[in-house]
Amino acid sequence: MSNSDKDPIIAIATASGRGGIGILRLSFKKALALNFIEALFGSHVVLKDRYAHLLPFYDLEGQILDRAIVLYFPAPHSYTGESVLEIQAHGGPVLMSMLLRVCLEKGRTLGLRMAEPGEFTKRAFLNGQMDLAQAEAVTDLIDAVSESAVQAAGRSLSGEFSKRIKKVDEEVTELRAFVEATLDFPEEEIDVLSSTAVTKRLEGVRASLVKTLSQAQQGSILREGVTVAIVGSPNVGKSSLLNALAEEEVAIVTDIPGTTRDRIEHWVSLKGVPVKMVDTAGIRDTADVVESKGIERTLAEIRKADIVLHLLDASGQVSDDAEVLRKVLSEVRQGVPLITVKNKADLCLEPNNTTDLCISAKQGIGLEALKNKVLGVVGMATTVDGLFMARERHLECLREAIEHIKVAQEISSSMPMPELFAEELRLASKAFGEILGETTTEDLLGLIFSKFCIGK
Repeated sequence: MSNSDKDPIIAIATASGRGGIGILRLSFKKALALNFIEALFGSHVVLKDRYAHLLPFYDLEGQILDRAIVLYFPAPHSYTGESVLEIQAHGGPVLMSMLLRVCLEKGRTLGLRMAEPGEFTKRAFLNGQMDLAQAEAVTDLIDAVSESAVQAAGRSLSGEFSKRIKKVDEEVTELRAFVEATLDFPEEEIDVLSSTAVTKRLEGVRASLVKTLSQAQQGSILREGVTVAIVGSPNVGKSSLLNALAEEEVAIVTDIPGTTRDRIEHWVSLKGVPVKMVDTAGIRDTADVVESKGIERTLAEIRKADIVLHLLDASGQVSDDAEVLRKVLSEVRQGVPLITVKNKADLCLEPNNTTDLCISAKQGIGLEALKNKVLGVVGMATTVDGLFMARERHLECLREAIEHIKVAQEISSSMPMPELFAEELRLASKAFGEILGETTTEDLLGLIFSKFCIGK
């Protein structure tokens, strides 16, 4: 913990703009509590712990600015683990700015400064109120774009993800301690690595980690969302499909080919999973400069997409699909799913005997099957209940831990080298520590908390 992490801090904790209530939050060492209460409200004021007080708030000239509700949370029973003052006033932006300036001026001699982004939550982490995975869940909860994401972030904030990591780490630590204990008695020549008990425990650890990684990947999708690029020839119904999935008129739809000349994106919720649908310009040879620019952007979206949805025309009214598919396939990243869908099934005069998904965007036919297909290719076809939120760094740490456990298994089955075995277990534990913040660098902490809003 640096010296700056010990400074008294203040910030407006509510969103900017006009509102019924605005909240100022201060955090400071418990020894300064009486000093701050006196500086802000007068020496005659005594605040009961966790009790709402209605007090006048004066400016530097003694003029009343507002009557505010004031709450005092003594350390360590607060969000940050330090003593915390919350001042709840009327939420006018000018008033809140004035209250903030007065607090900073009155608290100047006590070292009060503006909080940095995420500094309240950072202090909660540094003071042991939560681990790093829980701290990250705070901003995930704020930024959630679907009800499922809110629920998953709430489970991570409550410690569900952390408990799983800690449980596996305890198992690995016990195994490591068992093996290292045998190193102190080499004369016994006990081959602990070939022990059935060790083998079974290793298998159990790895299986648990693989399951957790799978669930974490799903949680990452809830956090980040999935980007789906809708591509195809002009007039196959890409914009109509976007409107149908969004359940509103997001894109302009006409019978004129080339109406969509630039990307249009819109977030939709597919059974609780946030999906960014990107409507793109139709791909075709054209001399139109503006339309050509739109096609270039379409190809760029294909390269960035998590899923490419290639829309065909089931009615036979639109041709050149083979050429479009060639261009699409040339831009799709390796491993990115390509879903082929036939639109305008309601206009198809002949029975469709292909295995392609058939829909009618205008009539709403087949949309449920399409949603299931999109969710299925990213492993989210089943219920999202019980998932926890996760980030890419969590996934990397889990993959790293799984790899170390795998190497430990290979050592135990092929060579009597307990030193190397114990080292692989140590490295696995180190990966768990990075998830929870036990072995995290100051630079990484700065990066994580810099993405928080000020006041949180």
